[in-house]
Amino acid sequence: METQKIGYLGPKGTFTKMAVDSLFDGGEFVSFDTIPACLDAVEAGEIDTGVVPLENAIEGSVHLTIDYLIHQVNQAIIAELTVPIRQHLLTHPDYDDHDITEIHSHSHAIAQCHQYLHKHYPEAAIHYTASTGRAAEIVREKGVHAAAIGNHLAAEMNGLNILEGNIHDYDNNHTRFAVVQKEPKTLKVKDQPVKKHKTTVMVTLPQDYVGALHQVLAAFAWRKMNLSKIESRPMKTGLGNYFFLVDVDQPYDQVLFPGVQQELEALGCRLKVLGTYPSYEIETFSPVMK
Repeated sequence: METQKIGYLGPKGTFTKMAVDSLFDGGEFVSFDTIPACLDAVEAGEIDTGVVPLENAIEGSVHLTIDYLIHQVNQAIIAELTVPIRQHLLTHPDYDDHDITEIHSHSHAIAQCHQYLHKHYPEAAIHYTASTGRAAEIVREKGVHAAAIGNHLAAEMNGLNILEGNIHDYDNNHTRFAVVQKEPKTLKVKDQPVKKHKTTVMVTLPQDYVGALHQVLAAFAWRKMNLSKIESRPMKTGLGNYFFLVDVDQPYDQVLFPGVQQELEALGCRLKVLGTYPSYEIETFSPVMK
């Protein structure tokens, strides 16, 4: 079998890289600085598969990923992986009780640790980075007065110390990662149990009229199709114009889903399948205790 190129939001030491390492059984891994760069590489055929963050239990959806998949590229979600997120405060190897004047990390990581930062480092300047892995690189470059928020892998890869572990505000901190492809290829994954199968669809309404969303949901409800998530996002065509992303907890079939599509089209709606896929879940990574 030809070695697949798998892209991820890098650099090394990001949670996305940890997700990739947990899911895939081999392959050539390629790091990208941003989510759009990774998805663009999938679209251009430079890599076979992309792995990008989709949703965090604390901060909600990663809108950049969703909007890019909808508006910029034509790719299918072919798997998802949920992993636990453990955020740690990382410092330079020469740190010795110096004053920390600046803290670097991805905006979601900063938000996940908001109360901790407010309590312990209210005066520190916050700097947002493209990823937690990049934040760790910056601290290695800047020295003892800088700190990063990231995982244990970022600390190991950059020779940083974990000054304090598990600084996230809520214990149940998980992130879902989407695995996407432009051309369907067989995934060579590790022996991870499939938690369930899901189908994600995009529904657009013809106009904003009374009861429109109720009618959309009813098309799924009377068929006893369980919806685990529904979210509205702007169409970017003007105020008040939205589409809905709907996660259905079952694989696509040739009876129920076509029936839903026909019913919605009769209402003037449009349904597009963004992917039908297995959902994997990692129970734990290497723990770091306070």
